[in-house]
Amino acid sequence: MTQAPTGTGPRRSRRAPSGHRAAARPRPRRRVGRWIVLSLVVLVLAAGGTAYWLYNDLNSNIKGVDIDRALGDNRPEKLPTSGQNLLVLGSDSRAGANAALDTGKVAGARSDTALVIHIPEGRSRAVAVSIPRDTLVTRPECTGRDGTTLPSARRVMFNSVYSLAGPACVVKTVEQMSGVRMDHFVEVDFAGFKGLVDAIGGVPVTIDQDIRDTSSGLNLTAGTHRLDGTQALQFVRTRHGIGDGSDLGRIGLQQKFLIALLAEIKKQDLLGSPTKTYTIADDLTSALTTDSGLASLTKLAEFSRSMNGVDPATLETIMLPVQYDTQDPNRVVAAEPQAKELWQALRTDRDIPESAKKSPARGGTTP
Repeated sequence: MTQAPTGTGPRRSRRAPSGHRAAARPRPRRRVGRWIVLSLVVLVLAAGGTAYWLYNDLNSNIKGVDIDRALGDNRPEKLPTSGQNLLVLGSDSRAGANAALDTGKVAGARSDTALVIHIPEGRSRAVAVSIPRDTLVTRPECTGRDGTTLPSARRVMFNSVYSLAGPACVVKTVEQMSGVRMDHFVEVDFAGFKGLVDAIGGVPVTIDQDIRDTSSGLNLTAGTHRLDGTQALQFVRTRHGIGDGSDLGRIGLQQKFLIALLAEIKKQDLLGSPTKTYTIADDLTSALTTDSGLASLTKLAEFSRSMNGVDPATLETIMLPVQYDTQDPNRVVAAEPQAKELWQALRTDRDIPESAKKSPARGGTTP
């Protein structure tokens, strides 16, 4: 599988051009909250879209992957409604700008965070399902990063699929384990995440207990803290300082931070500062990979506008129900029948039953 960038050519300066002013126009209603990535792109278009070169510079940042071509026709059916399913990956690649952000000794790249975002028919709310990275799954046959055929394998860690075969194989794995078709795919790497948080001046989060993780370097006392980009990365990656030290406790932190990030974006008047908005968009699009159906600012904006009714206050975050593996207690497997009930609800665009939100393995309480 080859990741084909949608734009080429030299990168321009990250600073907005001096003296550039957006043409006077009525300010659009500030409904940020479609959620994390796509809402920012709409702000870019509204605040700085009058300059073609500026648009082209941001547009050329985005990298695209032709998921449909890579996976072929052997995929689950699309939703029978206007609902949408989006797979969001947070990549912890140790290459390029990300190397300086790594607090560990892990080489290569893995999908550190995986969320299936389900937007039901009507698109007025959304649910985010976290897939624990330590979940043992059956990886389908895929094309490896070296171009060779990677045979199907059972009982492999979910986050290893990305490092071996890339995002298209992750999409294929999620679709096989869930029976839910992913309409779109979005990936944001560490560097982009850090730049986004720093560009908006940090994100305030409140925790109920101290967190001291010597592995990630995070050291926070109970209370409210405004996290900068580096601390935010430590926060969403930490696990040794909370719960039982497993990946499950980290998921609670990731979900808490997602809600706090959306709230902070909604609170700030980004439309009132085109230069700040440009900086945010440039950081984000530079670290953004999507499926080819979203691989431009125009396509992202169109999709985001279709999610106009989704309010971050209604975003429900749950974890794929899992239980500890009987052969390896350091790994988890999907818990049944809860997982089947969850995926069935998404396949049919119905409300997720309460029984499908309960996971036998919790990994400690969420801070």
